[in-house]
Amino acid sequence: MRVMVFAKATEDAGKGAPPTAEAFEAMDRFIEELVSAGVFVAGAGLQNSAAAKRIVIEGPDRRVIDGPFAETRELIAGFSIWEVKDMDEAMAWAKRSPNPMGGRNEMEIRPFFEAEDLAEFLTPEELAKPREGERGKLGVA
Repeated sequence: MRVMVFAKATEDAGKGAPPTAEAFEAMDRFIEELVSAGVFVAGAGLQNSAAAKRIVIEGPDRRVIDGPFAETRELIAGFSIWEVKDMDEAMAWAKRSPNPMGGRNEMEIRPFFEAEDLAEFLTPEELAKPREGERGKLGVA
């Protein structure tokens, strides 16, 4: 199963304070563990909300709102995509994650929709086709 792991922004990160060199090193080591285990698919850190824009869609209207955004607890500081056997494995990996900003940090883990979840909308051929990088089917450990 694929999951998206969201690292929530902290108050310091929302103000543009970068993690320390030690925090970067700890995250690099953790990501290397994920890569070595065949779990890590992709990921990146995100710039603070001063560089962000939001698009509000209301019917046919579109409105752009420029950052920064005040509600830091609602912001995402980074993300990664993991390929795991189940949510328990995802939680086990998440609990091993370093705390790059110190203090209180939050992560959110959400499963992707898989073909089986959308079976009523797909043809039998689409359902039978393996996803690229799927563990167990394409030899990814």
